[in-house]
Amino acid sequence: MKCVRDVMTTDVETCSTLDNVYEVALKMKELNVGSIPIVDQDRLIGLITDRDLVIRGIAEKKPNSSKVTDVMSDKLVTVSGESTVEEAVEIMANHQIRRLPVVEGNKLIGVVALGDLSTYRFTDEQAGQALSRISNQLH
Repeated sequence: MKCVRDVMTTDVETCSTLDNVYEVALKMKELNVGSIPIVDQDRLIGLITDRDLVIRGIAEKKPNSSKVTDVMSDKLVTVSGESTVEEAVEIMANHQIRRLPVVEGNKLIGVVALGDLSTYRFTDEQAGQALSRISNQLH
């Protein structure tokens, strides 16, 4: 069984509590990603998704200069690098999330996303079931 460490993305761009909402949105655009982890001295403290920017930022008429802590999700679901891929799929399905931060202690070491799971060597049937469970939970 493969571990999350084997399939996760390790080159993860982050922002800090010193950044503002505009800087996060700009980084998302430049990197063509839907989320940015927020760290404080390498410690994962939150995550801002494109949905967070819309719901907690734009819809609440917060200025672009707002602190990241005003719009980030801070009740995070995470997984360790030693967890199995199957455990990660289960967590993502149960919590209806597409991206799962990977941590050692509180330190961010990577992110596993739906796209990362597609590279894992499930059988065709297992892959279909896993991704279907996550997608169905999200809708």
